[in-house]
Amino acid sequence: MSTTQAQPQQGQHPYDKGPFGWLRALGPGGRRAFGGAFGGYALDSYDFFTLPLTMVAISAYFGLDTGQTGLLTTVTLVVSAVGGAFAGVLADRIGRVRALMITVGTYAVFTVLCGFAPNYETLLVLRALQGLGFGGEWAVGAILVAEYASARHRGRTLGAVQSAWAAGWALAVIVYTLVFQYVDADTAWRVMFWTGALPALLLVYVRRNVSDAPEATEQRLATARTTSGGATFAAIFRGPLLRTTLFAVLLSTGVQGGYYTLATWVPTFLKSERHLTVVGTGGYLTFLISGAFIGYLTGGYLTDRLGRKKNIALFAVLSALCIVLYTHLPSGANTLLLVLGFPLGFCMSAIFSGFGSYLSELYPTAVRGSGQGFTYNTGRAVGAFFPTLVGYLADSWGVGGALVFGAVGYAIAGLALLGLPETRGQELL
Repeated sequence: MSTTQAQPQQGQHPYDKGPFGWLRALGPGGRRAFGGAFGGYALDSYDFFTLPLTMVAISAYFGLDTGQTGLLTTVTLVVSAVGGAFAGVLADRIGRVRALMITVGTYAVFTVLCGFAPNYETLLVLRALQGLGFGGEWAVGAILVAEYASARHRGRTLGAVQSAWAAGWALAVIVYTLVFQYVDADTAWRVMFWTGALPALLLVYVRRNVSDAPEATEQRLATARTTSGGATFAAIFRGPLLRTTLFAVLLSTGVQGGYYTLATWVPTFLKSERHLTVVGTGGYLTFLISGAFIGYLTGGYLTDRLGRKKNIALFAVLSALCIVLYTHLPSGANTLLLVLGFPLGFCMSAIFSGFGSYLSELYPTAVRGSGQGFTYNTGRAVGAFFPTLVGYLADSWGVGGALVFGAVGYAIAGLALLGLPETRGQELL
């Protein structure tokens, strides 16, 4: 096993308690790391959502069909597997903070370049390269914070980091609404990509203020000294870690297949089948994003209370049910569609809250970056084919009908849990 059962915590201090006890317990260095990881993931989300929000405009500009449009998301997510695995290995070799800066810089540069794409083929390549940084940021940032957090608070702490995704999504919707109101659609989608330069500001903060957790760094360097350069990437495919890696990939595939199906196609569904305007779409997405933000925080709390596996299983079932309801409301029931966006966003985000802590706890310090980076992003890459499949099915089923395919992903996630251990309350080694 990669972790050991935590000993009963004696003499817990008052600052550990209350709704923000998890944040106080991180200490000054941990709180700075939290700020860097939160900012990195929020801007990662912002840069990702520049595509789903502008897909209708991009499709019209280049004359694309739904399959070609869906492929733009798929290549991002597929290449993110390479970026995530590479960033994980890099984090184990050169440290978490330095790897974090490289991933943030990479996704920022290629997002901006997407705005200059002269044709579909160039945009496809640039979007794929953006996936290199996009894939690595979450895994590295989550590990950085997990190594500061105590076993008692790790689920809530990583759930709070995960909530940055909703914050970045909300910022993207606000900017999208403003840009598309005042700029012609043929130029507006380019402007959205150009605003992807925002993460450059975060690099200044991280470079000046954030450092790796001292104890985890000491363990990582000690392993490097005793194993002639450190543990290798191949270690996650040997011994008991092989089973862990295979089932963790399956879990990540299911959850992210379901999630990215919705994240990619709901804006198009609202416009093409519900005939909403730009402002109307923004209003509906507000409910979805608000639910997502609260879902991340609630899921973080529940993953510490219920356990990692029970939290994921609960919200896998609820997410699948919400997808079916959301996409099968009768025409004209747009008020109900608006309201149902909140529980949909809540459930499909709460399931993610335990991921950062769970994957970190499944691997020892020496290969934690490699294990988490590979499993999370390989699952993301395989799950990326869900949006493309929806794109092709939409031609015959309609976008709403095809979106139901996302529920299959959550069923896969439930099955994957059968092969993984529960890690709640376990210390990192």
